[in-house]
Amino acid sequence: MNAAVDVRVNARVLAILSICATAFFLASHDALAKRLTMEYPIALMVWVRYLVHFLVMGVTAARSGGMRAFHSDCYHLHFLRSACLVALSFCFIFGLRFIPLAEATAVNFLSPLFVLMLTVMFFSERVRGKQWFSVILGLAGVLLIVRPGGALFTPAVLLPCAAAAFFSVYQVLTRVAGKVDSPTTSNLMVGLIGLLISSVLLPFFWVVPTGEGVTLMILLGFMGTAAHLFLAHAYKLSSPAALAPFSYVQILFAGLLGFIFYGHIPDVGAIVGMVLIVVGGLLAAIRFK
Repeated sequence: MNAAVDVRVNARVLAILSICATAFFLASHDALAKRLTMEYPIALMVWVRYLVHFLVMGVTAARSGGMRAFHSDCYHLHFLRSACLVALSFCFIFGLRFIPLAEATAVNFLSPLFVLMLTVMFFSERVRGKQWFSVILGLAGVLLIVRPGGALFTPAVLLPCAAAAFFSVYQVLTRVAGKVDSPTTSNLMVGLIGLLISSVLLPFFWVVPTGEGVTLMILLGFMGTAAHLFLAHAYKLSSPAALAPFSYVQILFAGLLGFIFYGHIPDVGAIVGMVLIVVGGLLAAIRFK
């Protein structure tokens, strides 16, 4: 009995560490993307990002299942998932040109609230009053961050909001695709289709990067891929609802990296807004336990 308890405890600890690693790599990815977007077209950055993702996942798939990982019974869902991620990347990275890292990350965490609304619309799931209250809290948090008259009260704040919307659609589609395909196939399809979509856009934005630029963009790709792998590992060990509270550490990492590399400290109103978004997101996550 004690051995079984120890295994469950160890699995939970590993899951928490994995979700924290996911948050760190995502925040680091965004911090680096904020710098690169000042020098290079976003299309080029996104293309390298998905090229690295596809190569890493291709090697992983070849070792685990060979060509079977390329077979899917729902290619249309994977195309829509990948299109959402590419759109998310463009919106969020472009938004980082105008919005500080911590604030943009916090606004992007509206996605659990959007997921809640989408499940009501498309899965006819019942939602209790406290879940709708979570939506109100999240929106109030955004209003505090981008309060009228403040420096962030610009159309640019719609970009991380749009990124959150695309991510919520991606999550819902992943939930549906996960009933058909394995996580390996799902991750591989994201890399492959994301690469194909960004390749179509690349010729219109191509520039020759410096050696340092290539290195940093490859590092960007590895950070994004590492985040996906750690996330998949975390969800193997524990449920998304149980891990939801720990995913918000990404806002803390974003704040620290924003201060270290860009010297930005969120004001009191923004910090209160971030707290409201976190509380709202946690209430929304409770719905799926």
